[in-house]
Amino acid sequence: MCGRFVITSAPAALRQLFGYVEQPNFPPRYNVAPTQPIPVVLAENGARHFRLMRWGLLPGWVKDPKGFTLLINARSETVLEKPAFKRAIRRRRGLIPADGYYEWKVEDGRKQPFFIHRADGAPLGFAALFETWAGPNGEELDTVAIVTAAAGEDLAALHDRVPVTISERDFERWLDIRGDEVDAILPLMTAPRIGEFAWHPVSTRVNRVANDDDQLLLPISAEEMAAEAEAAKPKKAARKIVGRSSDDGQGSLF
Repeated sequence: MCGRFVITSAPAALRQLFGYVEQPNFPPRYNVAPTQPIPVVLAENGARHFRLMRWGLLPGWVKDPKGFTLLINARSETVLEKPAFKRAIRRRRGLIPADGYYEWKVEDGRKQPFFIHRADGAPLGFAALFETWAGPNGEELDTVAIVTAAAGEDLAALHDRVPVTISERDFERWLDIRGDEVDAILPLMTAPRIGEFAWHPVSTRVNRVANDDDQLLLPISAEEMAAEAEAAKPKKAARKIVGRSSDDGQGSLF
């Protein structure tokens, strides 16, 4: 799955890569999390556009969002059948600009985060599906989910699912929703090629959404990982020493 990602490329560079007409200016984000607004590129009226959408798709038929599961990912194998995605995969496909994402692997009984990125350092586009949810009072909310696929042989060492990334040469094909046919885009919903991505362990500081700085991307050593693991262990309560009823002035201090 994909539960946190990173956007660090300059806005102008992303605009050139994805070709949208707007000129948004936004700061780098090092720990983007579900329910936050995220950039989505879509095709509309013959041009590509930049929109902010809430990460966590809400189908139009949902009556009460509070009682509906947060859909941050959509499995590529079932998007054609699942009620939440079967319309979006045909009519509402988008791309999410990113520079990498985080994944957690259980090591020695604890979850170790890793930062995963293209081996060549280039930005990437997550395949996305979006819906506009309309509330009972007329409010509207644009929402989005990232498409995932079974991991390839290399990335499977970290997790069995990976976000689907669309190469620049296939942007147009993925965004083209002029017809209801999906045969052309089905081959795009696969894992990255072996060797296309690289990764390294990072600090568990990324576990807290409030932490959002460039230090999160730095590789950490085995010694640093061990120190974090030790710091995370529950601390034993100090044994309380009860002083003598007849205090000599110092017994209660030791």
